[in-house]
Amino acid sequence: MARTTITRLRTMASQDRGELDRLLDSVHIGHFALMAEDGHPVVLPTAVARDGDRMLAHGSTGSGWMRRLAAGAPASLAVTSFDALVVARSAFESSMRYRSAVIFGQCTPLTDPDEKLRALDTVVEALLPGRLAEVRRPTPKELASTLVLALPIAEWSLKVSGGWPDDPPEDCAGPAWAGVIPVHVRYGAPIPAPDLRAGIPVPGSVRRIHDSPV
Repeated sequence: MARTTITRLRTMASQDRGELDRLLDSVHIGHFALMAEDGHPVVLPTAVARDGDRMLAHGSTGSGWMRRLAAGAPASLAVTSFDALVVARSAFESSMRYRSAVIFGQCTPLTDPDEKLRALDTVVEALLPGRLAEVRRPTPKELASTLVLALPIAEWSLKVSGGWPDDPPEDCAGPAWAGVIPVHVRYGAPIPAPDLRAGIPVPGSVRRIHDSPV
């Protein structure tokens, strides 16, 4: 479709669903774009997680933009990973290595209590694997106040930039350095909450994610 066709730097376009899934499984902040009720465009960041062939998002039932998505407003979801700086011999040729996807469609609210709870579990495990076994289950009141949306991964575009500096020969012959500076993101040391009772150890889920790259 026209809106999923990449027209700028087409060589970076990818139809690899596996590559798309790897991006969606590694980045958990997405930006939903939609038209607000008064007609102005809005872009909202939120936590997202892939669940098979759909993306999950959740929020308060009091959120206006979530309710608008739940009502079927057309939307797009963008997810991007910044992987490296590409340092060329000129500012003009310098760029980034990145992976970026945009998913188009309409969200469906999950209303079945069991499906809703499973979806929320999926989000928790995507953000902090192993955490579900360490915390209490949501109460009926908490579930009732939470809106869970599913966006099908059916109409999408993916762009992967993984190249090197593309300097002209005259710049390559010059004195400037060129190359790639990879980006590495890691979690820092856990900081206990001010009201944490004494003697409660750091749980396994937190220890494991602290020892792993994001």
